[in-house]
Amino acid sequence: MKKTLFLQAVAKFLLGVLLVGTLIFWPAGTLRFARGWLLMGILFVPMFGAGLVMLAKNPALLQSRLNAKEKAREQSMVVKLSGLMFIAGFVCAGLDYRNGWSQLPTAVCIIGTVLFLLAYLAYAEVLRENAYLSRTIEVQENQRVVDTGMYGVVRHPMYAVTVVLFLSMPLVLGSLISFLIFLMYIPIIVKRLLHEEKFLAKELTGYAEYMKKVKYRLIPFIW
Repeated sequence: MKKTLFLQAVAKFLLGVLLVGTLIFWPAGTLRFARGWLLMGILFVPMFGAGLVMLAKNPALLQSRLNAKEKAREQSMVVKLSGLMFIAGFVCAGLDYRNGWSQLPTAVCIIGTVLFLLAYLAYAEVLRENAYLSRTIEVQENQRVVDTGMYGVVRHPMYAVTVVLFLSMPLVLGSLISFLIFLMYIPIIVKRLLHEEKFLAKELTGYAEYMKKVKYRLIPFIW
């Protein structure tokens, strides 16, 4: 079983590397896009390592993370909009580098890299805290409400972290135009989490009480 899961994970990983690389470097018109290689490195090297850790310690979680098929029509639309955002953002970053439309200073690239790596560490912590995380909205067998760690501060720490991850990507690439495109992730993820909360409050025992206990969804003391 682990061998099959490993091969499935490697296939998706390589497909992701090829897809993101194509979306960034083809529009750039060159492989000498240093910031593009920087993003590829900080994105995929930790991802590969995290995948190996999950395969060894929690293969069920890795399997659930590989399952990206949403059953709900509303959530399927959210996934499609996110995909379009990524395509447009990466392509525009490459074109921006090629044409010099809105290149950001090196300092911004460095700040973006630091934010991305910190968010990646926080993402790993969220995965450690919540073994029920999957890429689809569902209630798993014997699932319970997690209310410790970051889940004791905001109800959706995974989404909070992904907002930082995704908004730091165009900063690493040094493209203001791409950053403006990635801002669309905020309304997309808000729509998703509001729908998810309604679903979990109805289907997951104790979640309605958890919503009363932890008031903030994404940002402490704000929302």
